[in-house]
Amino acid sequence: MARIAFIGLGNMGGGMAANLAKAGHDVRAFDLSAEALDRAKAAGCLPADSAAAACDGAEVVVTMLPAGTHVESVYDESVLTAAPRTAILIDCSTIPVATARAVADRAAAQGFTMVDAPVSGGIAAANAGTLTFMVGGSAEAFGRAEPFLDVMGKAVIHAGGAGAGQAAKICNNMLLGATMVATCESFALAEKLGLDLQTYYDIASQASGQSWSMTSYCPVPGVGPETPADRDYQGGFAAALMLKDLRLAMDAAAGTSADTPMGARAAELYQRFVDDGNAATDFSGIIRMLKG
Repeated sequence: MARIAFIGLGNMGGGMAANLAKAGHDVRAFDLSAEALDRAKAAGCLPADSAAAACDGAEVVVTMLPAGTHVESVYDESVLTAAPRTAILIDCSTIPVATARAVADRAAAQGFTMVDAPVSGGIAAANAGTLTFMVGGSAEAFGRAEPFLDVMGKAVIHAGGAGAGQAAKICNNMLLGATMVATCESFALAEKLGLDLQTYYDIASQASGQSWSMTSYCPVPGVGPETPADRDYQGGFAAALMLKDLRLAMDAAAGTSADTPMGARAAELYQRFVDDGNAATDFSGIIRMLKG
C-alpha cells in the first residue's frame, strides 16, 4: 500500500480520498475546510496541517481543486516544493488545457512525473468509486498513475500527452451540457403536447433520441432511475460547475477556431440559469427554466 497525499476534499475529492483509504492506502488529506477534514478523518484518512505537510514523504500526490489558479498555486507553493521527486503527481481538477500543460512542464523541469486526470461521473460516482478518468501524460506516467485511479473509477483511459485529459473532459462536458438542454426541451414539449412523461421516457429511452442525459440522468422527477431530479435537483453536478466547463470549452473553441454553436448556446442558457440564482442547483434543473 502507498502513502498518498490528497489535496482538495470537496464534493468530489472527499469521496475519492475515502475510497483510497478504504483500499488500504495511507492517505494524508488536506483541505482548507475543517468540516471536510473531519469527514476525511471519519473515512479513514489522516488529516494534515497543510498541503505541504500532506506531501511530505508521499509516494502519490492527488489534487482535486476548483480551478486552474488553485492548481498552479498549490503545485508551486506546496507540491513541487514538498513532495519527493519520486512521487507520481495526479491532478484530477478540471482546468484549462494550457494550464495543465504549463503545470506539467514545471513538474517535469523539477524531475517529477505527472498526469492530468479529470473525471466524469459526479458525486455519486466519486463516492462509489465508479468515476471515469481521462488521463493526459506519457505512457510511463499513465502506467504509474493507473493503479491508484483504478481504485477510484470504473474506467481509466489514456487520452494522450500532457493536457489531453483536460481536452477530453471539456469536449465531453460540452456535449453533456448540450444534450441535457435538448433532453429537457424534449420533455417540456412532450408535456405541452399532452404526453405522459413516463410513457415518453419509455419510448425515447429506447429510440433514436436516447442519450445518457435521458436514461442515466433523467431531468424529470419520478421518471427513470433515481437522479437529482428526485431530490429537488440537489446533490448532483451543480449548474455553476457545468457553466465553468462550458466556458472552458468555449475558450478552447475560440483558441482553435472551432465552430461550436450548440456548445455556445448551452453556455448562454446555463449562464442565464446561474444568474437567476441557481448556481448550486443540479444542472438538470435547467428544465424548470425551459418549461417557463
